[in-house]
Amino acid sequence: MPEITSRLSTALAGRYKIESRLGEGGMATVYLAEDLKHKRKVALKVLKPDLAAVLGAERFVQEITTTANLQHPHILPLFDSGTAGETDGGTPFLYYVMPYVEGETLRDKLDRETQLPIDEAVKITAEVADALHHAHKQGVIHRDIKPENILLQNGRPMVADFGIALAVSAAAGGRMTETGLSLGTPHYMSPEQATAEKDLSARSDIYSLGSVLYEMLTGNPPHVGASAQQIIMKIVTEEAAPVSNFRKSVPPNVAAAVAKSLEKLPADRFASASAFATALTDTTFAFSAGTASSTAPLGSASPAGSRFIMLAVVATLATIVAVWGWVRPLPRDVLRVGVVFGEGEGVFSPQNRQFALSPDGMSVVYPGRGLSEGVSQQLWIRDLDSPTSRPLPGTEGGVAPFFSPDGEHVAFVAAPRLRVVSATGGAVQTLITDSVMVWGGDWSADNWLYVTMNGRLARVPAGGGAVEVVSIPDTSRSESFHEYPDAHPNGVHVLIQLWIRSVTETEIGVLSLETGQVRSLVQAVNGRFLPNGDVAYVTSNGDLLVAPFDEKAMTFTAPGTVVERGVRIDNWAGAAMFGVSRTGHLMYAPSGEQETDRVVWVDRDGKIELVDPEWGGPFQTPTLSPDGKKLAIVVVTAGGSALWTKDLSGGLPSQLTIGRGPFASPAWSPDSRKVAFVSFASYPAMISARNVDGSGQAEQLSLPLDGISSMTWAPDGRLVYSREQPGGEVDIVAWHPDRDSTERVVVDVDGRASTPTVSPDGRWIAYALSNQTETRNVWVTRFPDGGDDVWRVTVDGGSEPAWAHSGRELFYRTPGGDLMSRRVDVIGDVIRLGEVVSLFDASSFQSNPGEREYDVALDDQRFMMIQTRESTSTLTMVYHWLDVLEAMLGR
Repeated sequence: MPEITSRLSTALAGRYKIESRLGEGGMATVYLAEDLKHKRKVALKVLKPDLAAVLGAERFVQEITTTANLQHPHILPLFDSGTAGETDGGTPFLYYVMPYVEGETLRDKLDRETQLPIDEAVKITAEVADALHHAHKQGVIHRDIKPENILLQNGRPMVADFGIALAVSAAAGGRMTETGLSLGTPHYMSPEQATAEKDLSARSDIYSLGSVLYEMLTGNPPHVGASAQQIIMKIVTEEAAPVSNFRKSVPPNVAAAVAKSLEKLPADRFASASAFATALTDTTFAFSAGTASSTAPLGSASPAGSRFIMLAVVATLATIVAVWGWVRPLPRDVLRVGVVFGEGEGVFSPQNRQFALSPDGMSVVYPGRGLSEGVSQQLWIRDLDSPTSRPLPGTEGGVAPFFSPDGEHVAFVAAPRLRVVSATGGAVQTLITDSVMVWGGDWSADNWLYVTMNGRLARVPAGGGAVEVVSIPDTSRSESFHEYPDAHPNGVHVLIQLWIRSVTETEIGVLSLETGQVRSLVQAVNGRFLPNGDVAYVTSNGDLLVAPFDEKAMTFTAPGTVVERGVRIDNWAGAAMFGVSRTGHLMYAPSGEQETDRVVWVDRDGKIELVDPEWGGPFQTPTLSPDGKKLAIVVVTAGGSALWTKDLSGGLPSQLTIGRGPFASPAWSPDSRKVAFVSFASYPAMISARNVDGSGQAEQLSLPLDGISSMTWAPDGRLVYSREQPGGEVDIVAWHPDRDSTERVVVDVDGRASTPTVSPDGRWIAYALSNQTETRNVWVTRFPDGGDDVWRVTVDGGSEPAWAHSGRELFYRTPGGDLMSRRVDVIGDVIRLGEVVSLFDASSFQSNPGEREYDVALDDQRFMMIQTRESTSTLTMVYHWLDVLEAMLGR
């Protein structure tokens, strides 16, 4: 975001001075700017880059100009529009400028008051109706009337973004499914919008305004539901309850006017917005809702007819509800459906967003939030003929799911274990007890389960038994993981992802189980064997390609063909979010749904304060300097990750690392002048450091290392980090850049140790440990000697320990996501552990057992954390995709 703001400021220099970022909507990002020529504050709105790329600058500017002639006391005028600068992809920024209104939106007011006085609600509606009537006479339909687009200035409504939706729609030339734009907000859509009719009349705006008035009077829109799909179904098939059912004081004429404005058939609504306004003040106006002939067949349809109506509505959701990527046109008989996941249904968790499509293409299983006390995450399952998801019992802590070939069971990773459960829930079978990584899995037709263990590809029989390693990364090619397996039905070949530094360099390879040979096929992320023998894979920019595969030669016989665009890439997991069923259906997560992380302060009571409202992620590993004045943090990018710093007293963030990444595990020097980090630009990795003021070059602090993570810089100048040893164990080692020639083992364990943290006095080290016999727990031992004396801090699980600056507390996270504090008293050379206190539920903040994802303020009263803002998630389901694909490829 700072980079985009900087580019805009440069491109608009001399015309507008950008002062701050005000917010973000579905179409545009809004900035507060100064109009330098006229010396006035303005709202400068910049269309989303993906949207701008589809629309084109010339057509958009041409269309938006037609709205500049709308001059009305209740219409926010258009001052200016044009192009400025370019995105990384070379697309010009498209912008338009409107007055900056100091006040609030109607949405803000409703959020605060829920219901408005009847006279005030009627007055606002009548004035907005007057503005609509003025625009409608000039042939301009708003198309997106909602509380967010009604600004209140000293109580006077101003309709914003007038004509913008029309300009975007016209500029798109009918390609709205390619823009990722949803014209209209589900709660306020007219039925004709909800069924994707192209030609909308003024009566569509009247329906939307009636919905807004309904909410002002009752506290809710006319139709509500757990998902956008449910809302649209109700808009099309159900009558809105009379407002008098919820508020008896509403005058009969007002209730009648609302009912008429919400009629299903446009012809049964008011002929004009002016007539709607008149009815609101005419005490003699009467109307009997639901008597129009157009509604009778809908309400009395036969079961077969009702099913047809439902299918018709669902089929149109692709253009209204779902967030689509820019899609290569396919024949019309393909059916695209948006599968929407609402709050309470198991919205995708901040990490491990992998999902699995069942072999028959009728169900999807995915990791979402946990429902039980102390459980932050579990698997959920959605039958695609159902509007809601359900939790899958027995999968607490589960990620990386995949189905058995018959669809009857689901395998998943509850780190570090591989487990299997019935698709209906129940008893859980554990097949592997240790070292299973979350980088995907597959269940072959011959009943082997393939997973990643310590970077290697391994397999285990479905009935249980010995684990067999089948491929090992080639370190000479900088491969560090073999992951995301996909087994061919022939039982001989397995597609694997060859992880090389970042998603931009990673490759798809094929393994022969007969010879052990691994052959690289293409630079891409995740591959899938298709039922027709082809291979589907996704490039790092989100393109989905299909290439023909020769089993004997273990190679492609022709270059891949782009068949879809806009598939989401999870940079943290190194995965492309797509799946193809045995029946030929495609499911993928659209790339437009990336969550925006925020860096926040959280106090001991869980109260949140933004560090910088204009700074968005995705982020990892926030680390505070010892003097408490600065923050170092990892910013995830398509190419891997970069290390940034920020002065907490103000100012813009600054990128510290230069060149290829990824970079990880930031650690501050004791004097707060340098930041050390692990660089994976080459393999093996190495530790480097750079002056925080950006001066000088990066300084190499270690020889190349393998299997390094979760680093910290101890008060005595030693770098302390987790280091994987031969055999898969992970110890904690220390190394002083100026004094040591070799590493010193501090914690020698039977298992995997992570997230070391050294006490402020430098005498103790806390760490998390997992092994084959129990889940991860927090322990303390002496530093730097280690030794046999260890103290167990947690009993029922714990991770990500951090010392309080007082040295009298240890903070950690529970498996359920709570942030905890435990008192620590030091008596001579002995630790005495005291009271345990639960501070707050931290499950909504980023967590990673391998890297501590929070830090502690100097006063021990606040915590720097990463908040992932989650909205409703949508998956795109393309039924009969493979059949249509065959036709498209000329087969």
